[in-house]
Amino acid sequence: MPQEAFDQVSSRTYVSTLERGLKEPTLSKVSALAEVCEVHPLTLLLLSFCNSAKASEIDRLLLQIKQEVESLDLAGL
Repeated sequence: MPQEAFDQVSSRTYVSTLERGLKEPTLSKVSALAEVCEVHPLTLLLLSFCNSAKASEIDRLLLQIKQEVESLDLAGL
C-alpha cells in the first residue's frame, strides 16, 4: 500500500520510520494501521515477527501461539 493511504492515521514520515524499524508503534497505532489495511491488528503483529511471509513460517508461529494460549489458565484471570 502507498504511504498516502495512511494519511488519516499517521504521517508518511512516521510510516517510513516504522518500515525501517526505527520506531515501535503503540497498540492503538497498530490497530489504526490495521484498520487502513483492512486486516486484524494481530495480522500485522504476526507478520512483524516473521522473517518472511512464507506460509510455513506463519503456520509455525500460529501453532506456537495456539499452544501457548491453550497452556494459559485463562479461567483464573
